Amino acid sequence: MKRLVIILSLIICHISFSIAQERIILLNEGLWQADNGRVTYFQDGKVVSNQWFRDVNGSKLGDTPNDIIQVNENLIAIAINWSNVVQFITPEGKAVAATEDIPNNRKLCTDGRYVYVTSYGHECETTNGTQYFEKGFVAKIDISNFKCIAACEVGYEPEGIALYDGRLFIANTGGYAGTGEDHEYETTVSILNAETMQVENTIDVGQINLYGKLSQSGRYLCINSPGDYYETPAACIIFDCEKALQGDEDCFVKLEYASTYSCTTLDGKFMAIGSRYSYITNEYTFNYVTIDPEEVMLSMGGSGVEERFPGTVLTDIKKMTMPYGIYVNPYTGYIYGTDAGSFEGAGYLYQWSPEGELLGKYKVYINPAHFLALAPEGYWSSIESIQNSKFKIRNREEVIYDIMGRRIDSSLFTYNQ
Repeated sequence: MKRLVIILSLIICHISFSIAQERIILLNEGLWQADNGRVTYFQDGKVVSNQWFRDVNGSKLGDTPNDIIQVNENLIAIAINWSNVVQFITPEGKAVAATEDIPNNRKLCTDGRYVYVTSYGHECETTNGTQYFEKGFVAKIDISNFKCIAACEVGYEPEGIALYDGRLFIANTGGYAGTGEDHEYETTVSILNAETMQVENTIDVGQINLYGKLSQSGRYLCINSPGDYYETPAACIIFDCEKALQGDEDCFVKLEYASTYSCTTLDGKFMAIGSRYSYITNEYTFNYVTIDPEEVMLSMGGSGVEERFPGTVLTDIKKMTMPYGIYVNPYTGYIYGTDAGSFEGAGYLYQWSPEGELLGKYKVYINPAHFLALAPEGYWSSIESIQNSKFKIRNREEVIYDIMGRRIDSSLFTYNQ
C-alpha cells in the first residue's frame, strides 16, 4: 500500500512540475533604426532564448517592436513600429501573417475578433481604399484575413488604446509638437465606437502628451503624461471609462506622479514606475507608486496612492541603472521588471515571487520593454469562462476574465485529471 502511495505521489509531482507555469514573452526594442528588435522567451526560471523569433522562423523580427497582446488562444499580435508591420505569431512563436498597411504603428488592443492599432501616420490602406488623415488614426484589422478593414482619425500622435464596453479609448499625445511639427501637444482621450469606427466623444483631461501603453483594471485606465520635459511636469491620469460613457465630467483624476511604466496587479491596482526626464538638467528622477483606482476616483485623488511595492521589489528596482518595464503575470502573480542599463547594451530581466522575493536576474537584449504572459500549459481562458478538460474552477463566480485571459486569482484553478 505504501509503495502505491509513493508511486501515486511521484506521478502527481511529475504532472505538477511538467506543466510550465511561468511563460513570458518579452519584447526587446533594440536600437531605433538599427532593425535589431528581438524576442526573449522565458519559462520557469530560465531564459530559453534571447532570439526566439529568429530561432522559430529563421528571420529577424524587425525595427523597434513597441507592443504585444494575445488575441485568442492561437494568436498573438506584435506592433513593430519602425518596420511598419503588425506581426502575428502563434504562442509557439511561429509567424503566421503580417499586416503592412499601418505605418508608424504604436499600441494594440483586441476584442478577440479584431485587432485595433494606433498610428502616428497620415494614411492607411484599407479594404475600401486608401484613407488620408491630417492627424493620427486608429486602424481595425480583421483577423480572419489580416486585412485592415477600417480606420478613423483621432488626435495627433495617438498612443495607448484600450477597450471597454464596446468602445475604444485612445490617449492622444501630440508628441511631435516637441520636434517642431505645426501643432500643439494633445490633452485628450478619444472615445470610438469599436463596431462603427466613429468618434463618439473626446474628453479633455487638461494634461499634455498622454504617452505610453495604457494599463487597464476593469473600468479604470492608468494614463501616463511625461509633460514637455521642460516646464510642464509629468503626471498620471486615472480615467474612469464607465463615468465617461455616462457623460460624467468627473471621469478622471490627475495625480502628481509619473506612470511611465505601469501594470495591473491581481487585486486590480496599478503598479507604476515614473521616469521623469528634464532637458534642463539632462537628468532622470523617479517615483514608485501603487495606485488603487477605485479609491482614487472615490476620493478624487485625496487617497489611494502608496509609495510601496511588495517585498524587496522597490529596493531592487532602485538599484537598477535604468528601470524600463514592470509587469505582473495575470495568471500567477509573479512580478517582473527590466533594466535597460545604458540603452545600448544588453539589459536585464528581474523576477520576483508574488510576495516580492527576488528570484533571479537574467541577461536579455537591448532595451527590454514589453511583456506578455502565456497561460500555464494545459488551459486557456479568454473573454468568457472557458473550462479546459484538465482544469476545473472551484468557484466560477469568483473568477473574472478579460479578453487577454487575465483573471484575479490563479489559485481558483485546480488540476483535474
